[in-house]
Amino acid sequence: MTSSLHPLLLQLLLLLPLSPPPSASAARFACGGGTCQSLLGYAPPNATTLAEVKSLFQLRSLRGSLLAPNSLPLSTPSSLPLPLPAASLLRLRLPCSCSRGVGASFRRPLYMVKAGDTLDAIARGTFAGFVTSGEIAAANNLSDPNRVAVGQQLYVPLPCSCDAVGGEEVVHYAHAVAAGSSVARIAAEFGTTEETLMRLNGIKDPNGLQAGQILDVPLRACSSSISSTSIDRNLRVPNGSYILTANNCVLCSCSSSSWQLDCHPTQGISSSTCPAAMCGNMYLGNTSSSSPCERATCAYTGYTNKTSSFAILTNLTIQSLCNTSGAPPLSQPTSGAALRLGLQGVKLTELLIFFHIALLCLAFLSRC
Repeated sequence: MTSSLHPLLLQLLLLLPLSPPPSASAARFACGGGTCQSLLGYAPPNATTLAEVKSLFQLRSLRGSLLAPNSLPLSTPSSLPLPLPAASLLRLRLPCSCSRGVGASFRRPLYMVKAGDTLDAIARGTFAGFVTSGEIAAANNLSDPNRVAVGQQLYVPLPCSCDAVGGEEVVHYAHAVAAGSSVARIAAEFGTTEETLMRLNGIKDPNGLQAGQILDVPLRACSSSISSTSIDRNLRVPNGSYILTANNCVLCSCSSSSWQLDCHPTQGISSSTCPAAMCGNMYLGNTSSSSPCERATCAYTGYTNKTSSFAILTNLTIQSLCNTSGAPPLSQPTSGAALRLGLQGVKLTELLIFFHIALLCLAFLSRC
């Protein structure tokens, strides 16, 4: 009996390595409610173009959904070949809607089934594992997920969220883990903490990440002066990107140097299409200094689009550049200037020592 079991066990052990390893499942991002704009980091598996990516993900705007989140010039043609020489990842801006505690891309992308397609191939191959075949089947009420018809249109629910994190408004970024990456490395790359990433994604072991695993990464957004009554009151822009708002008449960018939204009229749009955006005689985005301690900026505060009128709202904001004593901040000397000051101090000390020696010598000679 014992001898007959050994060959069977050996065969089973030999077969185990041939079984495919379990793939990292796509994440369902927690989302309490509401709608927003979220980001997804897509790495095209094959050579493609911006236009083809726009078509695949059913993006409404090339400029707003592709050029802006990747800080590409507005003049970039849709025929631009991908992947880009400087980066393999392309950030896509997607509309997000929350329902029953989970966020998903709002009503798109819509994918048309081709000959030879399966739900698993669509999920893993076409949409890079950001969704599972089961999630596609559930979103489209498919009774048999193994049977899809050529020409059938499927809604692909991509993960997203609109929730604040730690009391701060953020932009949620769906990130696919690269091979060899870690929680610490991802946190450092995107300016968040390991604790935040682990809590958001339910990670128990920070060393247990799998290549291809989808993580919810919160990106800090720039603060702004946008009014709570403005149509774009929920505008959130992360560092290193820009966004078009107010019917594309205003371009707002975010920089980590100030973490304050910087908005200007969009270049290249006809003045007849966009109303004037001014604070008195100062144009939107311009600054002026009435004194060394104050700087005035014509800041963007939103827009209204009523039946009879479309208006861009602005407000003159005053920034204090001085300390509490009323004196402007002192400029710090450069290393060269500090070195020169140090040398001057040394020369002055030497001169004082020489002067004292000379006085002692004169006193000594007068006694002789």
